Amino acid sequence: MGLFDHLLRDIRSVVDRDGGQNAIPPLDGALSPNDRLDTAVPIGEPLPGVDDVIAAGDGTVYVSAGRRVLKLSRSDLSTRTLVAEFEDDAGGLALHPDGRLLVCVAGRGLAAIDPAKPDPHWLETADGRAFAGLLSVTAAPDGRIYAVEGSTGRRPGDWRHDLMEKRSNGRLVTCGPGLDNPQVLLRDLAYPYGVAVSADGKGLWLTESWAHRLNRFVLTSTGLGAGEVVAANMPGYPARLHPDGHGGFLLGIFARRTHLIEFVLKEDDFREEMMATMPPDHWVAPALVGGSDCLEPMQIGGVKALGIQKPWAPPRSYGLLVHLDAEGDATDSLHSRAGGRFHGITAACATKSGVVIAARGAGRLLLTTGDLR
Repeated sequence: MGLFDHLLRDIRSVVDRDGGQNAIPPLDGALSPNDRLDTAVPIGEPLPGVDDVIAAGDGTVYVSAGRRVLKLSRSDLSTRTLVAEFEDDAGGLALHPDGRLLVCVAGRGLAAIDPAKPDPHWLETADGRAFAGLLSVTAAPDGRIYAVEGSTGRRPGDWRHDLMEKRSNGRLVTCGPGLDNPQVLLRDLAYPYGVAVSADGKGLWLTESWAHRLNRFVLTSTGLGAGEVVAANMPGYPARLHPDGHGGFLLGIFARRTHLIEFVLKEDDFREEMMATMPPDHWVAPALVGGSDCLEPMQIGGVKALGIQKPWAPPRSYGLLVHLDAEGDATDSLHSRAGGRFHGITAACATKSGVVIAARGAGRLLLTTGDLR
């Protein structure tokens, strides 16, 4: 970066210091901090790599963890039955209207599992490019399937590299019920993580993690219609969203934004040297879990006092689940603050027993029976 580039950056930071995506909004109103997520009850033994969780109409709950997809049963959801095991990590899940289970598999693509057939059917490419990192999938009432790839050609496990390189090449793809005729509907997305169809089947909702926003598009008979940004500047990095059963959504926020990370994203020289010389776990970057390594970077205020992490400290990792109404407005939230136990929320779903939450950072499935308004 030359002298002129540095000068332009400094002028821009003065003229527009709180503009666009640079100003991190406070947690207030429906997003006011609390400890409700830490009061959730862990379901069964730890599940390392837990990633997504969905519920069927009959009460069956499916969860992806590592390379496996499990089915949870019994009233307390403590019984786990293996549904499928893949050669690589299983991620986003969805149920097709015809009963098939759709699974995003890292490094391969989209698998459709028919209960009546032993081998899954695969979708592995779109527009001539293979899938490396499908993150989420959903199916419309008419059977059409929509999926998002966070970063074209990059695996889900490399998400931290994607943010630090400031990439924006994710895509939204669609295909027919038989995984036929795949098409790319949107390109150059800033790490699309979650996708869901509205309860009436007329809208498609999509999160972009690196842009900190939630989008909504009209679904038409010929494809994707007009779109709008519902939430333009979220306080964290949005992950998956699943229906709440009442027209709204449950949205996982897998990490909080901090001023230190925002600053590093603007300092290209420092960031490039950091990536070249340090292991990713020690980068100044978001984390699904933190606090266990003395080499982790900290922002002033993020230190322990008398062995206790201050809950209001700038977080290395954070737990946050947000309830959205049918218009996409936040109405309620569950938090696990800087010193909490359950961080890295990647998904949640509504069940007859309560809300089941995937806390990837903690490697736990959680159940909360309190109402999310």
